Amino acid sequence: MGLFERYLTVWVGLCIIAGVALGNIFPSIFAIIAGLEYAHVNLVVAVLIWVMIYPMMVQIDFSSIKDIRKKPQGIILTVIVNWLIKPFSMAFLGWLFFKVLFAGWVDPETAEQYIAGMILLGVAPCTAMVFVWSQLTKGDPNYTLVQVSVNDIIMVFAFAPIAAFLLGISEIHVPWETLLLSVVLYVVIPLVMGILTRNRLDRKNDHSKLTAFLDKIKPWSVVGLLSTVVLLFGFQAEKIIDQPQDIVLIAIPLLIQTYGIFVIAYLGARALKLSHNIAGPACLIGTSNFFELAVAVAISLFGLHSGAALATVVGVLVEVPVMLSLVAVVNRTRHWFRQ
Repeated sequence: MGLFERYLTVWVGLCIIAGVALGNIFPSIFAIIAGLEYAHVNLVVAVLIWVMIYPMMVQIDFSSIKDIRKKPQGIILTVIVNWLIKPFSMAFLGWLFFKVLFAGWVDPETAEQYIAGMILLGVAPCTAMVFVWSQLTKGDPNYTLVQVSVNDIIMVFAFAPIAAFLLGISEIHVPWETLLLSVVLYVVIPLVMGILTRNRLDRKNDHSKLTAFLDKIKPWSVVGLLSTVVLLFGFQAEKIIDQPQDIVLIAIPLLIQTYGIFVIAYLGARALKLSHNIAGPACLIGTSNFFELAVAVAISLFGLHSGAALATVVGVLVEVPVMLSLVAVVNRTRHWFRQ
């Protein structure tokens, strides 16, 4: 694990502090940036999101999908957890906490925004960071690649319908055209660009040019993520200063969701008698989130200053320490699975 991945929570925390401070010191600058948008898409944030996501998409080798038939159980577990359980449990927890348990602490309009952000996190299963978790648990790298590839293909077709459905039953109005535009902008286009880049650089299948290219562009992914965090918290600086407790309130259901989904997936992996090098990544891919996509869609749908955008960014802050704790659980329970 590199320096960035190991201390992601630290970097995000520092960027949150920087964003809040800068947002209060230079509110006019952030107002100008917020105004640079087209069709509900902020152009500055869109560029940063592409910079963030593109290197992740280049890493995915879709040719590996042909190997899915060899060990289908791990793929089945991943699909069930990611698309039939996780989005709906996240929506339920959002409703439970912000419509019932925290109803007296958060006004109804803000509560709906937080629920929307949680739903977008729940419908976006992890892509890039899964490779880190897989490596830390000594997972099968090729099988992890298959899981991620299948996930991304499903995401292209399922993200918008599931998100619209869950937002709809939560009584949150979402224009379909904006949601579909977000999927095209932040999933389809980076995905196609990643495939084309990979095919061009890896024609000889020796990975040398591809590896060299990834080494050059990966740091830009870090820049994109951290810059986005600074902007988001800068846009909401006044609100955060006035209501710092909201970050804690958002983090509580996110923590419950993460640990709960892991337990469900891990028990499912044991029931399916998966080998440990497949069970670990299969459970972790369902537990973590593609927070880059969730942040981008939240901004497109609800705006830079929205509670939905804030909720997705809190997901970034929470995810890494939680996932590292789950990696430790996976490694300590290796004897529960066949090797």
